[in-house]
Amino acid sequence: MLAPVTLAYQTYGTLNAEKSNAILICHALTGDQFPAETHPITGKPGWWETIIGPGKPLDTDRFFLICVNVLGGCMGTTGPADINPATGQPYGLSFPVITIGDMVRGCMRVVDALGIDTLFSVIGGSMGGMQVLEAVAAYSDRIFSAIPIATAAYHTAQNIAFHEVGRQAIMADPEWRDGNYLLQGTLPRRGLSVARMTAHITYLSEQALQRKFGRSLQDREKVKFGFDADFQVESYLRHQGLSFVDRFDANSYLYITRAMDYFDLETSYGNGSLAEVFKGCKTRVCVVSFTSDWLFPTSESRAMVHALNSVAAPVSFVEIETDKGHDAFLLDEPEMFHILQGFIDGAAAARGLPQ
Repeated sequence: MLAPVTLAYQTYGTLNAEKSNAILICHALTGDQFPAETHPITGKPGWWETIIGPGKPLDTDRFFLICVNVLGGCMGTTGPADINPATGQPYGLSFPVITIGDMVRGCMRVVDALGIDTLFSVIGGSMGGMQVLEAVAAYSDRIFSAIPIATAAYHTAQNIAFHEVGRQAIMADPEWRDGNYLLQGTLPRRGLSVARMTAHITYLSEQALQRKFGRSLQDREKVKFGFDADFQVESYLRHQGLSFVDRFDANSYLYITRAMDYFDLETSYGNGSLAEVFKGCKTRVCVVSFTSDWLFPTSESRAMVHALNSVAAPVSFVEIETDKGHDAFLLDEPEMFHILQGFIDGAAAARGLPQ
């Protein structure tokens, strides 16, 4: 039991009179509820402004968009950094371990509070895609269409392993203080920075790293033969790590990565069968993957598509050729924009929404 719970969310566009044009946007591991506006902490543009806005696939002139900071997060939704009313101190590790299912139930509480019975669509990439799949499994009768991008029906051993390295980096930092760093006025900056650096490598492809950095040196003409950041790629990763600690809570990182590790649709809904998960599914599903995504490879998307096909669920699938790796869903990827626009337009026509 976790109570009370605060759920922080943002909306864009206008809900129509029939409340039939709502789209739930599910964010990834280090994302938040600010996909289409300047971030209040970093000052950077929204993380999905490439596809959100007038005339874009998630058209704010046509649709009412909802994005909820996930349960366990650190941007307003109740998480381990918040005060436990029973103790008057930050939850820390007394915060209960959460699941992707818990996150989606939280999102649907927001949908309920807005008076929306059926969502026109649910969309998200990576961990956001996991939430999309969870939503389809648990709430298919309330979701007209769904777009899981660069994701899978469960976390592989390799992905669990990468997450464990990140968690151990955080917990090995002496400033972590067994999760009580806020109470003791410290912050495991180094551990969280290393965790972010490790994860960020998995979001890129070898081709993208080579194209972007190669063996170029950072602000020097020759190597120093030491342990400073000689190479541009080293400097880039260090910057990613250091900037991350200013906007994300270390314990939230532990809890959210653990939720991803525990995600397994076959176990939760299918009794060991992925096809069983989607039996009776009426939601229109569009599965999107990327050729260079080795974190969530296309083979895992195909497994979902085969399962949906085997129970005659309405599904379409596209593998987009790109060298941008897993992060392609967040980047300027014209083919993805075209695919999303086509699927959303088709679903809108079937739903009777204006084009």
